[in-house]
Amino acid sequence: MSNKKLIYGFHAVNARLFQNPKSLLELYVATGRHDARMRDAILKAESEGIRILSVDSARLDGMSGHARHQGIAALIDTNKSYVTLDDVLDNLTEAPLLLVLDGVTDPHNLGACLRVADAMGAHAVIAPKDRAVGINATVSKVACGAAESIPYITVTNLARTLRELKDRGIWIVGTAADGSADLHHFTHTDPIAWVLGAE
Repeated sequence: MSNKKLIYGFHAVNARLFQNPKSLLELYVATGRHDARMRDAILKAESEGIRILSVDSARLDGMSGHARHQGIAALIDTNKSYVTLDDVLDNLTEAPLLLVLDGVTDPHNLGACLRVADAMGAHAVIAPKDRAVGINATVSKVACGAAESIPYITVTNLARTLRELKDRGIWIVGTAADGSADLHHFTHTDPIAWVLGAE
């Protein structure tokens, strides 16, 4: 399985470029685009020693599957972004807030979940290795940078992971369409893992 992945769009590329630059292998920029946003990205990439390739828009269109790439894309090494659940939990100085996803197979839904989790201050998103879409270019684009800034942790056995979270004193909270409280009006100070089911 390849450890290389293409991401595109300023949100996704800049999040990775400024937070985890060592994971970037190459930066692709549209020929003729010289605005401040592009200059900032190029300067940062140059300072990190990242190879920069100037390509025409048609090539970027092809590389991104004709998605809205905004004239920028990057090839990343996914091995250099790996983090474990223990890495996250052992380094927290506050009560953990985790989002656990089970059976999310649509990349747009995963991107939206990552974006909301990041906005709400979640420390990580956990999903099973199987029956899940995983992070791809579409997810990164929809997540508007959250795919690069919030740890996305895949686990082999979700039930076992939930038991391990309980053993660490983290409350497992489920969601239901007919629940009496919604997420925005639920106050909590305890360690919590929110579990969202399949689409």
